[in-house]
Amino acid sequence: MRISVSITNFSWPVASRALAGKVAAVARAAEDAGVHTVWVADHLFQADPASSPDEPMLEAYTTLGYLAGQTRRVRLGTLVTAAAFRAPALLAKQVATLDVLSGGRAWLGLGAGYNEQEAAAMGVPLPPVVQRFEILAETIDIVRRMWADDQSPYQGRHHRLAGPIGRPLPIEPPRLLIGGTGERRTLRLVAEHADACNLFDLPDGGAAVRRQLDVLARHCSDVGRPFDDIERTITTALRPDESIDEFVHRAGELAGLGIEHVVVITRGTPWTDDKLATIAGAVPQLAAA
Repeated sequence: MRISVSITNFSWPVASRALAGKVAAVARAAEDAGVHTVWVADHLFQADPASSPDEPMLEAYTTLGYLAGQTRRVRLGTLVTAAAFRAPALLAKQVATLDVLSGGRAWLGLGAGYNEQEAAAMGVPLPPVVQRFEILAETIDIVRRMWADDQSPYQGRHHRLAGPIGRPLPIEPPRLLIGGTGERRTLRLVAEHADACNLFDLPDGGAAVRRQLDVLARHCSDVGRPFDDIERTITTALRPDESIDEFVHRAGELAGLGIEHVVVITRGTPWTDDKLATIAGAVPQLAAA
């Protein structure tokens, strides 16, 4: 099983000038622990429901570019970018740039977007739900065209590009993760386009995950794609004072549901040395299992 760390909270009790050192230390500790990916949340203000919106929030792609220079092996990505927040060609360039400068370590994490309060507060686009999914599908198409060096004009319902140039190309096309659990639209797009999905760990004994993976398997069958082509990831919060053995046991239960990759977040507080030590102790046990 793969274990990743997601940085969703930047509210360390330090001055702004010290934030760079804090976030770099988390990424380096995660890399030293053998985690697969360091993810960052792509929000413009703090979206952790256990925190306040006015707490610190670093912009995602600037942060990932900085972390690319602070690490050597760990993969890097957003969990996830709302497709409507950025023009697709700009997003393609951002992720390709991250991939080139990190030596081929970038993911593209995408979703339809959901945070209407954030969009209204910050003046970024978040259209009605139906249009969000149309934009998500067009964004996937445009990004993959650009990464394949296709400079032909593109005309969709929401985007028109006269002749996009995506040079330098990524070292290899970054893997595409689609986040979300919508069974009719989101999981269908996963089956059609994604290399990975991201689900949520709910306190329901695994019922939602079982149902969502069953739905995804049916969508894969409908589009003629092997279900095992898609990496099944899940986001879960590290519990207060959770021990290494307790986390390993919980990750094993998620594996029993069909999950292959666990992404760990913190709730209400940033990552600390103690929390990172729990992940570091669990990684080799789960890798061996």
